[in-house]
Amino acid sequence: MSHYVREAVERITTRKLAPYETIKVEPITPIIGAEISGVDLTRELTAQQIAEIRRAWLEHHVVVFRKQELSAEDQKRVARYFGELRQFPIAKFDGGDPEIVEARSGRDNEHIVGGLWHTDGTGDEAPSAGSFLYMMDMPEVQGGDTMFSNMHLAYDMMSPAMKAFLEGLTAHHDGIVAWRGHKPPEGFPIARADHPVVMTHPENGRKNLFVNSGFTTKINELAPFESQQLLQMLYRMIEQEPILACRIRWEKHAMVWWDNRCTQHFAVWDYYPYNRHVRRVTINGSKPTL
Repeated sequence: MSHYVREAVERITTRKLAPYETIKVEPITPIIGAEISGVDLTRELTAQQIAEIRRAWLEHHVVVFRKQELSAEDQKRVARYFGELRQFPIAKFDGGDPEIVEARSGRDNEHIVGGLWHTDGTGDEAPSAGSFLYMMDMPEVQGGDTMFSNMHLAYDMMSPAMKAFLEGLTAHHDGIVAWRGHKPPEGFPIARADHPVVMTHPENGRKNLFVNSGFTTKINELAPFESQQLLQMLYRMIEQEPILACRIRWEKHAMVWWDNRCTQHFAVWDYYPYNRHVRRVTINGSKPTL
């Protein structure tokens, strides 16, 4: 472990967090993730509960609620406490609820949604702030975990020279990459945008790495070969550095809320040919800035 990594990890693991009064928060790892208990999401939340849940989300980047039998309206109500709900364009083509995305995976799938390290929807000019993913039905066998990685730490563990180099760059993000060679419906809007390679989180003021293999196609200021090599180096760091990540083990009626601005996630497809069904609600974010 380099001294840059040691210093970055120590800043996180030695931080002192204020206690909570209305919820219980148990970290999954010192780096990322926490389980929240002592709250019933089927009921209206108090202002203090809302404030403490939001604080836990900002401090840990990923929070898990278990044993919550939520209807779609419950899930949307909970998300609205924390932001405006995102409208998804696919609803115009499949006739579904524009505020909900459902994903099913099983024997008939060629691949699953989220089966690579990525940040959601970075082809948008203003990517989402976060998503609430609810487990409707689990595979008959244990599996289907989701891994989350801390992009604040990914940035912090780099050398000063690399940080200075990356902060002068922007990257192109293309929504067509997420279709993995499949053709979108006729007239489906494909989002494309340029964002800084290093962004500043709009709420905590910390910098984090903001490129991902699910949407980023090139570094705008570099030659194609240089761009490809730099992106592959950054992707390998995220994929191969276990200290960045936590692993969420799912169960039916669990819900995970992650901060899309400073994390990446990976859906582990280790339950084929069994079925899984999830429901997602997303809150809007803002345009990333350095």
